[in-house]
Amino acid sequence: MPLASTRRTGLVDQVISQLRAQIDSGEWGIGDRIPTESELSDQLEVGRNTVREAVRALAHAGLLEIRQGAGTFVRASSELGGALRRRLERSRLRENLEVRRALEMEAARLAALRHTDADLADIDHALALRESAWNEGDMAAFVESDFAFHRMIVNATHNPLLIDLYDDIAQAVYDSIAHTAYGEPGSGGGAGLDNASFDHKRLADAVRAGDPDRALREAACYLDELLSLAGE
Repeated sequence: MPLASTRRTGLVDQVISQLRAQIDSGEWGIGDRIPTESELSDQLEVGRNTVREAVRALAHAGLLEIRQGAGTFVRASSELGGALRRRLERSRLRENLEVRRALEMEAARLAALRHTDADLADIDHALALRESAWNEGDMAAFVESDFAFHRMIVNATHNPLLIDLYDDIAQAVYDSIAHTAYGEPGSGGGAGLDNASFDHKRLADAVRAGDPDRALREAACYLDELLSLAGE
C-alpha cells in the first residue's frame, strides 16, 4: 500500500514494517532477491532514501543481506534467525552438526507421526534425485538434493517453529553436507563419504511406516557418522 501520505517522522519505520510483512507472509522467502530500491520506492510511493534506510536497518538486524552488484536477499525470517545465522558463522563444523543432530532427530520422529501423503511424495522425490545424483557422480546436485531431502523431513513435522528454526540454520546444514561431499578444500574429495553409510531410504521407510522410534534411530545413525567424520 502507498505510504506517501504518512508523515516523514516514522516513515522509515512504516517501510520497515511493510518489508517485514513481506518476509513474514512468506511472499519473500529465505534466499529470495527482493525488488530493487527503485521498484520498492515506486510500489510504496516513498523516496529511495527512505527505502534505503529501511533496507539497511533490516540488513543490520540480519533479515536482509545486501550484495553489491547482485541485489538484496532475504537472509532470515526474524531477528532471532538473523542473530542465529551470524552466530553459526563463527561456530565450528562439529558444533553445527551437534545442533543439526538435535533438530533432525526430533524432526524424524515427528515426521513419522504427522506426515501426509503429500509429504511422502516430496520426500520420495528428493530421495530419488539424491540417488540419481550420487550414481551420476554429480556432487553439486547431490548436495542440493540431500539438503532438499532433509528439508522435506522437517516440513513433514508440521511444526512451524521447528521448520523456522531449521530454516535459520539452513546455511549451516548445507555447508555441512557440502563439507561431507567434497571434504576440505584441496583434499581431493569427500570427507569419507560412502553413500551406503548414508542410505536415507531407511529413514524414508521409517517415516512412511509411521514408526517414530525407528525414524529417530535412522536419523541418529547418519548424524553420528557425520560427527565421527568431523572430528573434534
